[in-house]
Amino acid sequence: MAAKFFIPSVNVLGKDAVDEAIGDIKTLGFKRALVVTDKPLVEIGLVGQVAEKLGAAGIVATIFDGVQPNPTSGNVEAGLELLRANDCDFVVSLGGGSPHDCAKGIALVATNGGSIKDYEGLDMSAKPQLPLVAINTTAGTASEMTRFCIITDEARHIKMAIVDKHTTPILSVNDPELMLAKPAGLTAATGMDALTHAIEAYVSIAANPITDACAIKAIELIKANLVEAVDNGQNIDARDQMAYAQFLAGMAFNNASLGYVHAMAHQLGGFYDLPHGVCNALLLPHVQQYNAQVAAPRLKDVAKAMGVDVATMSDEQGAAAAIEAIKTLSVAVKIPENLTKLGVKAEDIPTLAENALKDACGLTNPKQATHEEISQIFANAL
Repeated sequence: MAAKFFIPSVNVLGKDAVDEAIGDIKTLGFKRALVVTDKPLVEIGLVGQVAEKLGAAGIVATIFDGVQPNPTSGNVEAGLELLRANDCDFVVSLGGGSPHDCAKGIALVATNGGSIKDYEGLDMSAKPQLPLVAINTTAGTASEMTRFCIITDEARHIKMAIVDKHTTPILSVNDPELMLAKPAGLTAATGMDALTHAIEAYVSIAANPITDACAIKAIELIKANLVEAVDNGQNIDARDQMAYAQFLAGMAFNNASLGYVHAMAHQLGGFYDLPHGVCNALLLPHVQQYNAQVAAPRLKDVAKAMGVDVATMSDEQGAAAAIEAIKTLSVAVKIPENLTKLGVKAEDIPTLAENALKDACGLTNPKQATHEEISQIFANAL
């Protein structure tokens, strides 16, 4: 089968990337930006700094800072109203995955009409979104460069997966200077999110040599740099390497897709309003234990990328070593012990499993699961 490879047309990475990107934006001729972000970034002054840089380039910035940690359809509507009221001709997302996803929702509905709920699923839009520039401040989600958009439907208490070629930003920016001094817990969660992206893409049935190369290098970089980034948030080299790692992981899963870890984590986030990266980290080893039934050789490669000497191991031993390496890294960056610590209840598992299977439609997990099997994976993670 032919393979398609989606990525923004321009991607700026490294120190001073923001200043470089502002020049690119000016060249594109935009005049009025809706800056989609969250209140904490406003409070620390980062939003003001970016707005000032835009202003110096002749671009008027309108700030929408109403994005919640798990962005909702209501957030999208509120941002869209502000965009229209100020006649914005493009969108800038500033932050981590939440502002990026909310901005994608706003930009998509701005040109296609209706509600963001109309675009749940795969390539449901007819037109490209309003141009979107995504400036990243965390190393994990890769939403700044993917076609994935996750929005919570408040009425149904679920996360909608919108996977659409039209939500790909035109320009992504990863400047490690914006990631300095981020809280250790956030760094850990987003780093484990990136690891999940890489591993799910590598064991995906839609993987190809390009996504494989991106995924394995991402795993190597995460193993080498995540603990240091968590323990020493001012280490700009570790931040820079993690930015490259999460970008590579994004390249992998943006084209090879994801699996049951994400399908299940979305339910936890939508149902309990929990942090996505932490949910991924807790589910990752349990889902890979399930996948090892059919993907042991691939998981052995993951173990090698995480620094395990697999030369004398069988595929099954290598898969087991990969799962242990994932658990060890989670402990090292202080991810909570289990889902029970996050308030997940056993009595909710049947509903969570049912919704996860619906969310998994179109995903590329290497082994298809039943409701009972998904329920057992949830139970194992409690």
